[in-house]
Amino acid sequence: MSRISVRGFAVASATAVTTVGAVVGVASGNTQPSNDLEATAAGTTLLTDIPVGEQAQVQTASLTQQADAQAAAADTAAKKSAEEAARLQAAKDAKAKKEAAEEKAEREREAKEAEQAASRSAARDASSFSVQSSYTVEQVKAIARQMVPADQFQCFSNIVNHESTWNYRAQNPSSGAYGLVQALPGSKMSSAGADWRTNPATQIKWGLNYMDSRYGSPCGAWSFWQANHWY
Repeated sequence: MSRISVRGFAVASATAVTTVGAVVGVASGNTQPSNDLEATAAGTTLLTDIPVGEQAQVQTASLTQQADAQAAAADTAAKKSAEEAARLQAAKDAKAKKEAAEEKAEREREAKEAEQAASRSAARDASSFSVQSSYTVEQVKAIARQMVPADQFQCFSNIVNHESTWNYRAQNPSSGAYGLVQALPGSKMSSAGADWRTNPATQIKWGLNYMDSRYGSPCGAWSFWQANHWY
C-alpha cells in the first residue's frame, strides 16, 4: 500500500478517536480536546476531508503508482540482464575469433613448411647435371635455380652476386677465397665434389649446405651478410 493509502487509513483512525474523545469530554464537562489528538489532526490530511467520490480515485492512483514502480524495477532488471548477456556473448565471440585466427595462422604455417619441404625435395642434386668445360653466367644461374629452393633463391643469388658476380672461377688474390660463394679456403668445397674448381654445381651444393648448416637457410645467411658484409 502506498504512502497516500496508509496515511488515509491512519487519518480515518485518528478521526474516530477524535470523535470519541470529543464525546467523552462533553460528558465529563471537559470541552478541550487532548494535545496529542490536536497534533495528529493538525499534521495529517484526513481521508474524510476528501470528497467521498474522489476517495476511490486516490486509492486507484496509489495502486497505479505501485504498478508503475514495479514495472520500472522490472525494466531495469531486464536491461541489466540484457547488458550482462551481451557482455558475455561479446567475450565469447572475441575468444572464438582469436582461436579461429590462431588456427588459420597454424594452417598457413604448416602449408608453408610443406611447400618448402616440397621445394627442397624437388631441387636437383649437383650430380644430375652434365659436366661442361665452361659455363656462362646464365647457365650457372639456371643450375642454381634448379638446386636452390624457390623461396630461398633470391637470397642465395644476392650473396653470390656480391661475392663473385656469378663467376665460378672467381678468386680473391689476397685471401685465396674461391668460387661462386667465395669459400675460404676454396678446398673446403672438396667435401661436395672433387671437381669443385671447375663445376659450378658442386660449388652451389657446398654453398647451399654451408648456408643451411650455419644460418638455417640462404635467407638467414643473407640477413647476416647485410649486417656484416660477410657470412
